[in-house]
Amino acid sequence: MSARSPFSCVLWDVDGTLVDASEGILRRLTITLEHFGRTPPVRGELSRWIGPPMFESFQVNVGMTPEQATDAVTFYRGLNKSEGYTVSARLYPGVEQLVHDLHAAGIPQSTASSKPEVQVVALMDHFGLAPSLEAMVGATLDERTLSTKADVVREALRRLDAAGADTSRPVLIGDRHHDVEGGADAAVPVIFVRWGFSWPHEADGAQAAVDDVDELRALLLIDDSSGPDVSVGV
Repeated sequence: MSARSPFSCVLWDVDGTLVDASEGILRRLTITLEHFGRTPPVRGELSRWIGPPMFESFQVNVGMTPEQATDAVTFYRGLNKSEGYTVSARLYPGVEQLVHDLHAAGIPQSTASSKPEVQVVALMDHFGLAPSLEAMVGATLDERTLSTKADVVREALRRLDAAGADTSRPVLIGDRHHDVEGGADAAVPVIFVRWGFSWPHEADGAQAAVDDVDELRALLLIDDSSGPDVSVGV
């Protein structure tokens, strides 16, 4: 059986899409916010934190100034580095095989994450996904030089293009509203996955939304023997 895709390349968000790192994020947030005299979130509030850049979240969620947020990000990243970037993280069921199957079908892939790139690379190496990715793109450590989803998506496309990949029909897979907005800004359609940390309305504006990996697979990979293409309107 051979498979192909209606897309020429696939971009992956990381937190909430490929990787569930919520346990470690909650622990580090609790330590950080208590250190800075702020109230830490409970698990049910993690949707406010996972996805957007931390520099932005410290300002929006607990009212820090940009200067305070810079200090908080530095403290938080220090905890992350000392613990190890992969501690408590796990892949969502089925995504590993899908990434490998897309690679086997010849579809170029890259991450496009607001997570610092050094952490993205560590996670992809740890979970054995790196060999199936043509590029691993994330934010800069300061989360300011390169941090917006649109800029990260553009950088991922730039690196794929430099590697000789066809970037004419890209798609971004993500789980938050900033993925949808960033994709639109970069003129890249988005397939929204509902297994992350989103609220229902966050899928608004996506080309499609899926509840599980099987539904995502059906949009990304087509069995050549199965008949006409199934697309998401791109």
